[in-house]
Amino acid sequence: MNEITLKQQRAEESIRKKFHKQLFTPFAKACKTYQLIQEGDHIAVCISGGKDSMLMAKLFQEIQKHRQCNFELTFLVMDPGYNRENRELIESNAKALGIPITIFESDIFDAVDNIEKSPCYLCARMRRGYLYSRAKALGCNKIALGHHYDDVIETILMGMLHGAQIQTMMPKLHSTNFEGMELIRPLYLVRESDICAWRDYNDLHFLQCACHFTETCATCHEDEETSSKRLETKKLIAELKKNNPYIESNIFRSVENVNLDTVIAYKKNGERHHFLDEY
Repeated sequence: MNEITLKQQRAEESIRKKFHKQLFTPFAKACKTYQLIQEGDHIAVCISGGKDSMLMAKLFQEIQKHRQCNFELTFLVMDPGYNRENRELIESNAKALGIPITIFESDIFDAVDNIEKSPCYLCARMRRGYLYSRAKALGCNKIALGHHYDDVIETILMGMLHGAQIQTMMPKLHSTNFEGMELIRPLYLVRESDICAWRDYNDLHFLQCACHFTETCATCHEDEETSSKRLETKKLIAELKKNNPYIESNIFRSVENVNLDTVIAYKKNGERHHFLDEY
């Protein structure tokens, strides 16, 4: 048995056994709770090369084996202009883990290179558009992204502290620009620490970020010196957790328990409503 097969076997076995409760169970729960996978779906599993999307691909392969419903998978990788080393790392990881990827190229990195204001935001928007377009062309009706539980609670808190709004990262969305397409987030209930534990247990090394602005960041561990609102929020949650072990689940559940009787104003379908309207 060659090294590639051993790595794939170990990674899959660890999902079924050692990390079943931490990874597969919440993945399957999210799929069932939010009805992310349905009969006849053709899902484009979008792989960036990072730990989250690579694990998501393996979890999709695993849940497909359970055959509770029939659906098709395409493991879609967009190369937005990676350097050779980063492209090869994605390809070698996919091969080692037994993920049959479909790669297509775009010029997104070149397009945002000269943008001074919010290049990362523009890059993310363009990436999603390209992924929707290619997935639809391949006959898919859904794209799956690798956002996890920690992304969700950080987004909730960031919206309050920096955006003066209460909103969350939804488990699924209808596309507004690509008719008939949906975006799903099946790692919605999976903790980032458990993803990291699976990665490290299997001695896997993934991309973290490979854009032209952070091209040296080809390792899988976060740079503690990175200054960003998300990192600040991550540290704030960790600090609050020292005194309240339920802080993370409380943040998550807060957007499930919104009491409109005690809200000053809210938006619904783009229309603003105020409590004085019915006072």
